[in-house]
Amino acid sequence: MAPVRVGATGETLNKVNFAAPRSFATALKSDLKETLFPDDPFHDFKGKPLPIKAKKAVQYFVPIFEWLPKYSWKLFMRDLLAGITIASLAIPQGISYAKLANIPPIIGLCKSVFNTLTTASPLYESSNVLAPHCADSSFVPPLIYAVFGSSKHIAVGTVAACSLIIASTIETKVNPVEQPDLYLNLVFTATLVSGVTQLILGVFRLGILVDFLSHSTIIGFMGGTATLICLQQLKGILGLKHFTTHTDMVSVIRAIFKNKKEVYFLLN
Repeated sequence: MAPVRVGATGETLNKVNFAAPRSFATALKSDLKETLFPDDPFHDFKGKPLPIKAKKAVQYFVPIFEWLPKYSWKLFMRDLLAGITIASLAIPQGISYAKLANIPPIIGLCKSVFNTLTTASPLYESSNVLAPHCADSSFVPPLIYAVFGSSKHIAVGTVAACSLIIASTIETKVNPVEQPDLYLNLVFTATLVSGVTQLILGVFRLGILVDFLSHSTIIGFMGGTATLICLQQLKGILGLKHFTTHTDMVSVIRAIFKNKKEVYFLLN
């Protein structure tokens, strides 16, 4: 309790206690801890044996080692029902996102069923090059997140914005129709670089950077993404055979008027 004294005029004066100044190293350590580990996961490490510390550290960075020993048959049945429900959405979603990125829909399906699907497909003879690279955009991310993730409610997988951004970026250099193999390799390279970047951000726990994005910026990004998705669907809705590779509104509208003779309801 700070000492209380009375001033010359009779009013009560409370003395303010200031904390002792910290050294630069102490302040830096405290700031880094607050930034990288705001949930303070190592607070109960003090006084514990080294094996216990190692076990808790592994469980923190790889959460599956924490919840898997407690897993039960009842939880499995609930997860099975949830998995079937989500799969009914994730599979067609993965195919549609592949189309947004202008890559074959087969890329959005599981590699284990690649041969089964493509042997009966007209793409089989012309797309054998896809087999070694086929990855399931709807299956692999949740599988990895089940090992390293900690949330029971987050949705993990591809998003339309990423597909559009990749397509609009690579199409400025390579035409997906004229050079499909090169285009596909560049898509895989771009996704690899994106994944490595996200891995680095996750390891160094730099999610705090999102706090520096204003609400208006996020709303603008979401609105722009929705507009791009709608514009890209006009090709299929109108039945156009020729369309622009650009994603801006002016190019899309110009392509529609340029190829208006191909609009199916005008032909009928």
